[in-house]
Amino acid sequence: MKKIFILCAAIVVTMGTFSCTKLDVPVESQYVKSNFPVTDADYTALLGTIYSNLSSSYAVPYWRMQDLSTDEAILPARDGNFDDGGQYRQLHYHTWTFDHPNVIGVWQWGFGGINTCNRIISVINSSPSSEAKKQSSIAEVKAMRALYLYFMMDLYGNVPIITDFPVNGQPATQPRAKVYAFIESELKAVLPLLPAKSNSSVTNTMQYGRPTKGMVFALLAKMYLNSGVYVGTNRYQETVTMCDSVQANTNYFLDARYRDIFLPNNGPTINETIFAVPYDQQIPGNQFTRFGFFFYLAQAYGFNVNLSIAMSTTPEFYNRFNIPGDDRSKTWLAGPQFYPDGNGGFTNQPVYYPAANGVPPNTQVNIIPTLTLTGLKPMDLGNSILTSQSEGVRSIKYYPDVNIIQATRLNSNDVPVFRLADIYLMKAEAILRGATPTTINGETQTPLTLVNKLRTRAHAETATSIDLDGLLDERARELSWEAWRRNDLIRYGLFEKEYPLPVAGGKTDDLKMNTDPTRRLYPIPSTELKTNPNLKQNPGY
Repeated sequence: MKKIFILCAAIVVTMGTFSCTKLDVPVESQYVKSNFPVTDADYTALLGTIYSNLSSSYAVPYWRMQDLSTDEAILPARDGNFDDGGQYRQLHYHTWTFDHPNVIGVWQWGFGGINTCNRIISVINSSPSSEAKKQSSIAEVKAMRALYLYFMMDLYGNVPIITDFPVNGQPATQPRAKVYAFIESELKAVLPLLPAKSNSSVTNTMQYGRPTKGMVFALLAKMYLNSGVYVGTNRYQETVTMCDSVQANTNYFLDARYRDIFLPNNGPTINETIFAVPYDQQIPGNQFTRFGFFFYLAQAYGFNVNLSIAMSTTPEFYNRFNIPGDDRSKTWLAGPQFYPDGNGGFTNQPVYYPAANGVPPNTQVNIIPTLTLTGLKPMDLGNSILTSQSEGVRSIKYYPDVNIIQATRLNSNDVPVFRLADIYLMKAEAILRGATPTTINGETQTPLTLVNKLRTRAHAETATSIDLDGLLDERARELSWEAWRRNDLIRYGLFEKEYPLPVAGGKTDDLKMNTDPTRRLYPIPSTELKTNPNLKQNPGY
């Protein structure tokens, strides 16, 4: 299904690129009455550009802005390798500027997606299709436009609201509260026209990776939970109401095995996925194995591909994975390494380093959580095979794809944006912050009950109590590397907390985190300010 959908998308991307770069051709060169979208296949192809754009940057540049700026993920240099102009350490230390490549690229990605949505709406409005078909398709497009705009509002704060195509003039920056209100009104307006998840596997496969009522409820819940950050007014009871609306559809339920949600063959068969970004070997974007796996374990996991050796997590974040029996702890590579058993566990057969480059024979791979800087280069660990290369716990949450190939080094794992586990945790937090618990199917939804549903699924020791601090740790365990950590830390007032890295030989690290709260927003990119004087820069930049 993924390949078919993206094939259609690729065709339309080509058409869209031609029409955008050949500015001297007539407007009607792309669509005339004889080729306006009419059939379901036409519409699938037409809307494909929205989703191919989404996948292109969600799992790398967008993910980096949300997670590399926190304790959850870090990409240190190793004797200068992987420094890439300092862009990763700038994310770690909150020292990015308005010309940071991710700041520029993600803005262009997000508003490129919004522009694509607006273009497609104009095409549909001119289509000879039935009014019912037009309305349902436009509802899908507007839901995706709202999602893109939410990403932009969350990252950049005060952003333009663009709904016309072609864009009329140079759009001005709008207050974050106005953007918030627009997204909310758009989501509520399209809600009745969107499908709900059903018990039909065929229907769910066709809907997979596209907006549903569940996605709208989940996005509204996320907005209401963060409403105090976005607009200064808490809306915790409405958070609970939106979570209840997701749970009212019993076709969403927790999958039996935590690891199955993130395997290379995940997809519409995962019962708790509300909205995900599909990937496969032909869809650029998911490179978690390339950047985050441990090079010397590749053959043990069944593939032989040149990989990075850099991206890991911080010791502080990994220390939260300390609950007895917790399957979620198995999503990290830490300690002495053994061959995988194919079922999410490990055999008793050690994985050895190659006996080269001065490594003694039969030396077992041992990954340690500590990240010790050399002090010789910025945020650099050095590049010794037995020491610095093995520093930093690696994530295999998006389990390595044995079909990964050298030419692309892409994963087939789909990346969830919203899933039922997050619904449970958002509801639990809203109740802890003052909302009234509700009852679902005769069960009172207390925070402890909701957290223990997830712990039970993960075979972890159940909790006897839960408070807000404990819930933040639970979100870390359940949702690691799912691009919500920055959002969580800002809501908790902890985004500025420093995680100092030790330096070898008692040296002092010259790099310090910028703890100014203005860093909770990224700057409007330099490229946009130069071309649009109506944009107003965020404070602190």
